[in-house]
Amino acid sequence: MINPSMTVRDVAVRLPHSRTIFEKLKIDYCCGGNTLLTDACALAGLQIDELIKMLEQDSKAAKDVDFQELSLPDLVSHIVYTHHVLTKNELGRLDDLIKKVVNAHGQNHPELNSLSDSVFHLSADLHPHMFKEEQILFPYILELARASAQNRTPAFPPFGTIKNPLRMMMMEHEGAGEILKEMRRLTSDYSLPPDACLSYKTLYEVLETLESDLHQHIHLENNILFPRAAQLEAEVRG
Repeated sequence: MINPSMTVRDVAVRLPHSRTIFEKLKIDYCCGGNTLLTDACALAGLQIDELIKMLEQDSKAAKDVDFQELSLPDLVSHIVYTHHVLTKNELGRLDDLIKKVVNAHGQNHPELNSLSDSVFHLSADLHPHMFKEEQILFPYILELARASAQNRTPAFPPFGTIKNPLRMMMMEHEGAGEILKEMRRLTSDYSLPPDACLSYKTLYEVLETLESDLHQHIHLENNILFPRAAQLEAEVRG
């Protein structure tokens, strides 16, 4: 049951299909997941009863994976091989695409130069971020899962407790979220100008695809993987 005292995060975790609705309503369910549902509805310009009705209607057709039920190794694998792969691929496409569109339309649309800077900063932030997750954080989470299954104490990490890298990853998520908001502002919610060519249209499509996937990606980490990993570390270390 949905009630006004719940946060956006609570709903996104309990009802995976709600993420699609939150995307449509531009309700932040990843970095801004701690916002009360009533406050989020007010910012979106609708009553909470309207949101509840939308969630109930969509729940009948929802076939989303319940990520709460996945094991930590399976969740990590999904994040790496679905979201990390998509992010790297789309950032790679954007590198040449944004340059092409700026060269062709930058004079008439100076906001494209600022958009190009935002894409550069997003890429510069996300590549090392994902590297740290894949090489440091995620292997430790997998070690925690193995130690729990084998009823033993896990190897002690160089960062002391998992809370330290989790805190850093969440701060970096917030930074990426701010860049995404700025990109949406610069493009007026990805509204194409009348003189937009096919490359211009493709650029906006790629950016929206990346934005939507990053929202889901960050949600899975901030709201499901990280809390469960921190809880597991506390359990296996007594």
